[in-house]
Order: sequence, then C-alpha cells, then structure tokens
Amino acid sequence: MGLKKVSEGIWEIPKEKDMLVPARVYGTEKLVNAIEKGALQQVKNVAYLPGIQKYSIGLPDMHWGYGFPIGGVAGIDYETGVVSPGGIGFDINCGVRLVKTNLTEKDIRPKLKELLDLLFGAVPAGVGGKSKLRLSKEELSEALETGSKYVVEKGFGWEKDLKHTEENGRIQGADSSKVSEKAMKRGMPQFGTLGSGNHFLEIQRVSNIYDKVIGEKFGLEEGQITVMIHCGSRGFGHQVASDYLDDMVKAMGKYKISVPDRQLACAPIGSPEGQDYLAAMKCAANYAFCNRQVIMHWVRGVFEKVLGKDAESLGMGLLYDICHNVAKEEVHEIDGKARKLLVHRKGATRAMPAGREENSEDFSSTGHPALIPGTMGTSSYVLIGTDTGLRETFGSVAHGAGRVMSRHEAMRRKRGERVKKELEAKGELIRGASLSGLAEEMPEAYKDVDEVIESVEKAGLGKRVSKHVPLAVMKG
Repeated sequence: MGLKKVSEGIWEIPKEKDMLVPARVYGTEKLVNAIEKGALQQVKNVAYLPGIQKYSIGLPDMHWGYGFPIGGVAGIDYETGVVSPGGIGFDINCGVRLVKTNLTEKDIRPKLKELLDLLFGAVPAGVGGKSKLRLSKEELSEALETGSKYVVEKGFGWEKDLKHTEENGRIQGADSSKVSEKAMKRGMPQFGTLGSGNHFLEIQRVSNIYDKVIGEKFGLEEGQITVMIHCGSRGFGHQVASDYLDDMVKAMGKYKISVPDRQLACAPIGSPEGQDYLAAMKCAANYAFCNRQVIMHWVRGVFEKVLGKDAESLGMGLLYDICHNVAKEEVHEIDGKARKLLVHRKGATRAMPAGREENSEDFSSTGHPALIPGTMGTSSYVLIGTDTGLRETFGSVAHGAGRVMSRHEAMRRKRGERVKKELEAKGELIRGASLSGLAEEMPEAYKDVDEVIESVEKAGLGKRVSKHVPLAVMKG
C-alpha cells in the first residue's frame, strides 16, 4: 500500500491520483504491519471525500469497517464538504462512561459475585434485549431531542452528571421528525439496555496512576473501584444509519459526487439530505447518552442495595461519558486559519486538551478525560489530549484495542465455556447473556490495548492518566 514512515509512530500513504490529501496511520511498527490491506485501502479511499482537510486518519486500533475503517477520522470543511454515514458507523454514539467510587477491592471482593449477579438482573442485556422502561413515541421523541437531561429530570441520575457528559449529554440540532417510524419502533423497547457484541458493564480497580496531578483533579487514585459502561444507540442508531444510506447513494447522483467505494456514500453537508441525516444522527447520539445515563442509575441502585449506603456516600460520581461514533461541528486551525469542520470520528475518541471550548468548567485546566475501554481480561485507560493531537488528528485518539479476529473466527477457536473458565482462573468474574457472545469477545480477538495506548503516546496524541483492570464483567 506504499506506507512510508514519517516519524516515531506515524506513517503515511502519499497523495496520488484523485486523493485530495495524504492518508496517515498511527501506530507502532508491529501494529501497522498487522493492519489488514482492506483497512488500509479504506483509509486511502476516505482521502477522496470532497472537502477533506489535512489527512485521512487511521488510529492505532484501526481495522476494517463499513466505508471508513473503524478507528478512522476525517475533518471535512463544513462549507464545501460532505457528510458520510460510513464515517460515523451504524452504532451511532457507541461510547463509554466511567463511574467513580470511594471503595477499594477489599471493600467489595466479598460481595463481588452478588454485585455482578444483581447487575445482571438490573440491566437488560443481550441481542434484542428488552428494556424495563416503556416509552411512548411522544416520550421517545422528547428524549431524542433533549438527551440525558430528559432522563435525569425523570429521576435517572443527578443534575451534575450532565456536566461530566460530552456535549452535556445533548447534541443540539436533533430533530425527531427526521427519524423513520421503523427506527422509532426499534428504539422504544431497547431504551436502557446494554446490547451485545463488545458492549459491557465492568467493575474495575485502578491499578496505576501515571499522572498524579491530573489523577487527583479527576478524583482517581490507585486501588480505587470504578465502574465502566460501554454501549450505544442499539437498534435505533442502526436503523437511522440504514435509512439514510439509501438517500446518500441517490444524493451522489444528484450532486455529481464520485467516491471510490459505494460504502462512502455521502451528500453535501449543507444539502437537504445532509442536514436531514445530521438531525437524525444527533437524535441517535442523544438516545445513546440517555441509554448510558439510565444504566448508570441502575448500577448505582445495585451498589446501594448490596453495600447498604446511598450512592452519594459511596462516591459514585460520573467521571465522564464520551462518544466513539459521531460527527461533530468543530473549529480547527487549517493552514493558519480557523475553519469550521465536520469531524467524522468512527471508532475514535475525542481528546480535547486544556483551553478548548468543548471542555466543561471542571476540565478547563486539564482537558476532558478520554476513556479507552479494553475487553474481557484486558485493561482500560483514561487519557487526556494534547496540543499535538489537536494539530495531528483534530483532537482524536483510539477508542479501544480494535479487533484482529472476526467473530466467526473467534468462535471457531474457542468455546464460550473455555473463555469463561480461563478468565475466572485469573480471578475475574464473568456473566454473559450467551456463551457464544463470550467466545466472540475473547481477549485474543483484539489487539494488545497496552500497545495501542503506547502508540498514542509515542505519536504525541494523548497522555495516560490511569489504568483500570477488570474484576467483574457483564457481557451482553
């Protein structure tokens, strides 16, 4: 594919033919050599999109996806460029939130199994998992446009949770009238559910603090128990993406747009098709914020029941909630000038350093936490962004480890019972909605998350704050 080393941890596919920008890939030599040819072709294809600025970007967890690689980023000029659903993904605002506690492993180890069992009963999970809530179409429409504030006002959490959620839990401009009836029907019964695949709910222990000053400001310390929730917009987001892909294919003919891959179907950002998709995408993003907020409320309830104290007394404040699959209107410096861009992040985490307007007051001096989840048996991380990352990747870092093995191949290699036994032999408790799901998500199916994080740091895109190891995991 013609990758050339630019510097430590940075590689480039030079601009050729009708590519508008070069393609840049970040990672150690080991990670870059393991990238599938299809994913490299995808990051190259993205460089053809009208309006793309600086580079088409592949992050260290990059692997093959739909249109864009997962782990792909593109900053596209808002006035002259396009929006492509393939650059956001089907699980719109798949993301992570991290809940702190003032507990230690000693406090919860005797009650760990009870906590996990009750969490499994409190939070619906699995393929097609049905919610304990029953929203009408009108209620769902309000949630889609209002975001996390809607469920907080219904009693699912605390007002201060909103300040620690990306975009305060609500992306402005969501319009439920742009969402299909089919998406609404899929969304109503799944509101407040974990889902399946790589989604999880995990009780963790902070094993390392790398930056004591930032760690203290975030309220993190070694030995502390945290809870991580990883899920997205469920079937609702998937349906929104599916609905608009057909419209985008038609729009390309209408606006005479040519791209090298049909999966990169797109429309001008300012066109009716582009604006309608963005309004619906924002609804799906807000749905996911609500989803994680509701799940967190139930998690707090389980801890209260098992430990006999209220969540406030247990220190169960939200550190942060962050998106992985979304497009955001942001201002970035291009050739020395401030430009409004639509930054597509697919399997990528925003990591804005100190001083950016995107940071809420609590994170103005540090930059907001960038949460990087692991998978069963592997660590998760909290990072902060850097000025280098702002210049290089529009303030973006990896979103996890990234798959190296298909789900089918993982199931061929190991049965779920074996995965469960191996992890529990290491002292990690596991509950899954299905044994096949455990097999699909075995640790070996993913890249080494520690090396992914090392790659992010080597390239100067982000800095480690803390490392979190799993004690008990609930999988959909």
